[in-house]
Amino acid sequence: MTVFERPKSLADIPMHYCPGCTHGIVHRLVAEVIDELGIEGRTVGIAPVGCSVMAYDYFTCDMIEAAHGRAPAVATGVKRSDPDNLIVFTYQGDGDLASIGTAETVHAAARNENITIVFINNAIYGMTGGQMAPTSLPGQVTQTSPYGRDVNACGYPVKVCEMLSELDGPEYLERVTVNNVRNVRNAKRAIKKAFQNQIDKKGFSLIEVLSSCPTNWGMTPEKALQWIDEKMIPYYPLGVYKDRSAGIGPMYKKEAAE
Repeated sequence: MTVFERPKSLADIPMHYCPGCTHGIVHRLVAEVIDELGIEGRTVGIAPVGCSVMAYDYFTCDMIEAAHGRAPAVATGVKRSDPDNLIVFTYQGDGDLASIGTAETVHAAARNENITIVFINNAIYGMTGGQMAPTSLPGQVTQTSPYGRDVNACGYPVKVCEMLSELDGPEYLERVTVNNVRNVRNAKRAIKKAFQNQIDKKGFSLIEVLSSCPTNWGMTPEKALQWIDEKMIPYYPLGVYKDRSAGIGPMYKKEAAE
């Protein structure tokens, strides 16, 4: 008999996230994967600054707090200290990973560090009040772009999976979302593969999760989930952007063309 219950790797305490925020869903998926792979005692999570700054309260595995944007660098050090035993993951938002932490992200990927990154893209700075983020959509209204993001003044959004897929290093890059049951199941499959890649010593895996921020988007939770379908997915298409073991990625397309 299957019983639906809280994963052992997820602490039994209330979360601080806003109503309708999808951080809680992704936390549960990560915890379920840790349980299913039987790696709780070996796992170290790295949480930097952002809405997920208190992730150390929610996961029962060992957790380390990193400076803003530096989670991949900290994860690199932790993993290299005991590469055969430790399973190391970072849990980062878009302001953290794709702005102040861009260098750490790119170079960890280029080195194919054997770590797993869970990247939450909600297209806005959530913790600090809803400012424009590097992933905010063209025309998106935020606290610092009240007339919509002007690409002529602010440039275009950073598409992390597309950018990293051009590097030789990364093993696996996939973009998913959690705005309906089917997408939640697919997100779990991707997260589990990313952790399994690390266990198998394949190298750098990053899962980008398109997520909702009803509070800072100024929407109801229901409308925020719809907005992911209507606005975010057309700009940030879901799918596998690189899977080196499977021969998926821009470099393989170039080789086929030649």
